[in-house]
Amino acid sequence: MKHLIDPMDLTKEETDEIISLAEDIIAHRERYQGSMSHRKLATLFYEPSTRTRLSFTSAMMELGGNVLGFSDAKNSSVSKGETVQDTVRVVGCFAEVIAMRHYIEGAQLYASEVSSVPIINAGDGSHSHPTQTLTDLLTIKRELGRIDGITIGFCGDLRFGRTVHSLIKALSRYSGVQVVLIAPDELKLPDYIKQDVCDKYGVKYREVQTMEEVMPELDVLYMTRVQKERFLDEDEFDRVKDSFVLDARRMALAKKNMAVLHPLPRVNEILTEVDSDPRAAYFRQVENGKFVREALILKLHEWKNDPAHTMPQHERPVYDASVRCSNPKCICNNEHAPYKFHYGDGGQLRCWYCDSKVR
Repeated sequence: MKHLIDPMDLTKEETDEIISLAEDIIAHRERYQGSMSHRKLATLFYEPSTRTRLSFTSAMMELGGNVLGFSDAKNSSVSKGETVQDTVRVVGCFAEVIAMRHYIEGAQLYASEVSSVPIINAGDGSHSHPTQTLTDLLTIKRELGRIDGITIGFCGDLRFGRTVHSLIKALSRYSGVQVVLIAPDELKLPDYIKQDVCDKYGVKYREVQTMEEVMPELDVLYMTRVQKERFLDEDEFDRVKDSFVLDARRMALAKKNMAVLHPLPRVNEILTEVDSDPRAAYFRQVENGKFVREALILKLHEWKNDPAHTMPQHERPVYDASVRCSNPKCICNNEHAPYKFHYGDGGQLRCWYCDSKVR
């Protein structure tokens, strides 16, 4: 069975197939009305969401299907202590596809081990957000006409930004992509993404301190919020915060056809004066999310029993009773999931569920 837990669960061909289908849905919406008639999507959202949850709901409704689930785990049997695995076993009796968001990292992967229906990861902690990645890829394709050969700048919180991590993984499959990392020292891209993705797949990247020095060369600027709570020193936050705010002055330095993306919600990292700029693509990006989720739902339903579309084959997990995952937000430290590990590039032992290094 095919699940979508991580962007790399899809081959490049499968990714491109979903994007192409989304483009066809946009061009011929009437063809797909009723495609999921009498079928149900379950949305299990263990943490708040506006865009992602409503996007899945809207996508399924436009396909003629129905939606069930919860937007607050407190209103479900989770409040009684039901585990993630038991929840998906139960919900799989009622729905053909499950979209799950969880604040615990690795929860969806753990759930997929027992699920009878496809699981879609709608965000797990700061780990991964593959449907946002598909949204981003579709937006880049629609805005620029291509994905290959782009120079993309990621700005803001690159350390904890799951959307950034997921998109860099997906872009590693495309040729000629160059990545520019714009972040304060406290929020730089984690080393494991640089090593296991950029270095492994030959993605050229460099790190800079300000937007101004790279704006003229970017095809895409991917903004994220610099979060005050990530800083131990408030004075340090005050020193750097304005360096990562997009305004009209900085937009004037950019290419005429550059696209500005943002996974939203924004706070103050993009001033509203930028909204009227035709290069501001972040609200078009929201709508693209609905179309790409329609395409994903259709494809996962189509591939459910197709042996040509299964999960990628990874190395067997390592079981070592002498070590533990060091991430307190990992599923194995919250629901007694088994401690399983794998060897990352360079021989570093990492958690099977959340990819954290074993210390």
